[in-house]
Amino acid sequence: MTNGSLFAVATTAAAILCCAPIASAQVYGGDTQTIGVQVAPITVVTVQGGAVALNITDADVVAGVDAMTVQDQNTRLVWGTNSSARKITAQTSLASPLFQLRLIAASPTRGTPGPEMLLGTAPQNLLLGIGRSLGSCTLRYTGTALASQGIGTDIHTITFTVTTQ
Repeated sequence: MTNGSLFAVATTAAAILCCAPIASAQVYGGDTQTIGVQVAPITVVTVQGGAVALNITDADVVAGVDAMTVQDQNTRLVWGTNSSARKITAQTSLASPLFQLRLIAASPTRGTPGPEMLLGTAPQNLLLGIGRSLGSCTLRYTGTALASQGIGTDIHTITFTVTTQ
């Protein structure tokens, strides 16, 4: 067999394979199904750091000054939400505190901190613009008492809520 005839045999074999009918499966029936994937609003808020004790002692006081102040920045607030246009509010459960308790969100990874707030029973803006994010911030608590107020203890339960902005 010469090179020409080998080429002719190979070409003929390729043409036969190329043009051979392809077997197909018989379809005897069928159906379709619609599948929906729905994602509900998800919001998670966690306070990390445990209970906070703001103790005003003589080490925190300046002689002749009525206001005594102590701060704590050992608590983190961590959140996640898949909804847009959200903010975080904060409020206390203590309706008539003896002493002032202020709060501000420091160094947030998402959103814009609201101004330092004097905590009350009505929700106030802690962080704005946190929609669709995972984020965290440090909570800076400041307790203030006047020497003229005497001694005592306030126990606050702070509630953090993610809500529509």
